[in-house]
Amino acid sequence: MDRLTSMSVFVKVVDCGGFSAAARRLNLSVTMVSNHVAALEERLGARLLNRTTRSVGLTETGRAYYERCTSILAEIDDADRTAGASHSTPMGTLKLYTNPHIVRFLAPVIADYLRAYPAAAVDVTGGDRMVDLVEEGYDLAVRTFLPPESTLIVRNLSVWRHILCVSPDYFSSHPPIEKIEDLTAHNCVRYAFYPFSDGWHFTGPDGKPAMVRISGNLTSNTAEVLRVVGLQGQGIFLAPSFLVEEDLQAGRLIEILPEWQPVEFNINALYPHRHQLSSKVRIFIDLMAEHFARHRHWLDLTGPFP
Repeated sequence: MDRLTSMSVFVKVVDCGGFSAAARRLNLSVTMVSNHVAALEERLGARLLNRTTRSVGLTETGRAYYERCTSILAEIDDADRTAGASHSTPMGTLKLYTNPHIVRFLAPVIADYLRAYPAAAVDVTGGDRMVDLVEEGYDLAVRTFLPPESTLIVRNLSVWRHILCVSPDYFSSHPPIEKIEDLTAHNCVRYAFYPFSDGWHFTGPDGKPAMVRISGNLTSNTAEVLRVVGLQGQGIFLAPSFLVEEDLQAGRLIEILPEWQPVEFNINALYPHRHQLSSKVRIFIDLMAEHFARHRHWLDLTGPFP
């Protein structure tokens, strides 16, 4: 059997939750659907699905294979649509979800997009929660961190880094910080979706990775809350460079231990693998990639700061 067809059938079985539902969606017999999955399992020498009389569930191997299949099939579909729709015009509303603190970078992209494609519209929602794109009907999300265990298609747009910063007022009632280990004795406020929880990761002056376990009296899923608390001298925090640029330039915040670089992350565009990547989504993602490439300095600030 054709392997790509079998992979498509396997993904549809998982998405639909069973062989019968997948057969109806694919207009195939249940036997044919079962044969495609069996052919894959035979080829791989591993069971992909646990079958019961009422449902199917992914094995551990099956889950890993499912995630790779969805990515491969989405890329194939994207290539086909790109070739067949290279001159298509975006139309309809692009529903977008993004972190509030990167709206400043997306606003010029949105303006360029709407100027170039007057038949298109954009509906933007800002927030820091981890939304379900499929359930909530979003075409696209642009985020500074990836959701955990995501099966979304991811396109990296740009790297960015945190800056370890604090208000100068903080040190009026706290001892100075001279080495990275000193952070353990200070009030460090943190972002709830930081992927390493309370272990802050750095690259040291010698180029080697390091991790410091911190603690503090505030955890928030909103970066702006951390910024305000930090400005009031209540704690140390890892701030996205683009969120605190003006505060650093004005001296309201200062960078500490600049020789210890927080690890880099990516600003990512995410969309569901089940989503047929329309021209409105594809073209908007391409515009974002071009824009972030032109303005990389916004995302990778370097000192010295006052």
